[in-house]
Amino acid sequence: MSNLFYKPDKAWVGDLIPFYKDGTYRLFYLHDWRENKETYGEGTSWFELRTSDFVKYEEMGETLKHGRIDEQDMNCYTGSILEANGEYHLFYTGKNLYSPFCEDGVPLECVMHAVSKDMETWTKLPEDTFYSDGIRYERHDWRDPFVFWNEEAGEYWMLLAARLKEGPSRRRGCIALCSSKDLKSWEIREPFWDPKLYVTHECPDLFRIGEWWYLVYSTFSDRFVTHYRMSKSLSGPWEAPKHDAFDGRAFYAAKTWGDGEKRYAFGWVPSKENENDFSDWQWAGNLVVHEVVQQPDGTLTVRIPDTLDQHFGTQQHFQFHSRIGEWRTAGNSAAVEADETFACISAGAMPSTCKITANVTFTDHTRGCGVMLRASDDMDECYYIRIEPMHNRLVFDCWPRRVKGEAQWHIAGDKPYAVELETPIDLKAGTTYTIQILVENSVCVVYLNHQVAMTTRLYNMKEGNWGFFVQEGRAAFEQVELSVLNHKEVTQ
Repeated sequence: MSNLFYKPDKAWVGDLIPFYKDGTYRLFYLHDWRENKETYGEGTSWFELRTSDFVKYEEMGETLKHGRIDEQDMNCYTGSILEANGEYHLFYTGKNLYSPFCEDGVPLECVMHAVSKDMETWTKLPEDTFYSDGIRYERHDWRDPFVFWNEEAGEYWMLLAARLKEGPSRRRGCIALCSSKDLKSWEIREPFWDPKLYVTHECPDLFRIGEWWYLVYSTFSDRFVTHYRMSKSLSGPWEAPKHDAFDGRAFYAAKTWGDGEKRYAFGWVPSKENENDFSDWQWAGNLVVHEVVQQPDGTLTVRIPDTLDQHFGTQQHFQFHSRIGEWRTAGNSAAVEADETFACISAGAMPSTCKITANVTFTDHTRGCGVMLRASDDMDECYYIRIEPMHNRLVFDCWPRRVKGEAQWHIAGDKPYAVELETPIDLKAGTTYTIQILVENSVCVVYLNHQVAMTTRLYNMKEGNWGFFVQEGRAAFEQVELSVLNHKEVTQ
């Protein structure tokens, strides 16, 4: 069984803390037992996952063990790792939901420290633990430490997801700043970034490519998404690019790391309650990796990692058949004129794990076009990956759409698409756009024109056909390919 979008047995992948060493990505992650906590106990530990190609993963098991119920780090939450002075330093968030680790009934958060000579065995240093000062910052939001050496300042800096004590309650979120000379004692300073935009900015991450610095963070108060800002100086100003997110609702808490040549964003696609398309999203899920690419103007785009793309190296024969509308087909191409209506065409059965690729062009005034996934034989039910030129976006949709009623699932009204499952992209008629869709069981990741990504889940429709559609317009799909894995199985 393949596990390209990694998920541990009987558990789920939470926030990733990546590190690259000797040709291998060491992906530390928050291991969520979720429904199996009665068996494995409360508390969150760091586990480690290793890969060199984002295709095969080796599960290393528990790396940073959480503390007892009477210790501050009963839950070891997100942090970072850096190499300094001949050893590795791991900074993490300690949080205990029970008294006496609470103030006014709310759990305190703090920064904790562990060290290692080999990244295999970690020694905790409880004496280095520190909390918010309670003066500038609230004491209950003080988490996700990201530590780096600031060459210009000649000291270590730590960025934290924090909240100011003063101001509108939903706009106090900031990225706090602490400094240190020895990685043991820390001076709490004024915020690194205080935009007064959100409740908080989770999982801060910082990196540099050329003359640009990039600040990455995730939010949940406006929408669930991983943003980035850019600046030519650590002191700002931090510019917001036109398209400021790596993905949509279903790719969260991403942190980045590079191997000296390429950089990647590591996030997770959340699961949904009861594995139902119309249920609520849950915390933690499967690992998803995007390659991050700097453009000439400094902005960032994302694309499929080359090794993952190449692993879908076996092309499958397909043939266009059932259709609505007057389609023109030739080999691996299909086109239709559907100026006032809806048209679709089936390309046959869709494997549970596959990659679908096509070059798409459309005319002026086309309202929508794209790819159908797991369609019923009569093509009345399916998932839609829809390109919307009039709105400059890529969206996920399904038909029929449903909402949760009092006793059962009922068909909803004419909702436009799945909420928050959209990715903005500038679209122009007559231009060719390459779409790549990767599906493994319930996980679906879409890349458009090697620029943007959109991740989602496919739960309710387990199988069906794939094909293309056009809504009130004209479009052509060329160089269409259906690919499966090079090997029958991808071992963990």
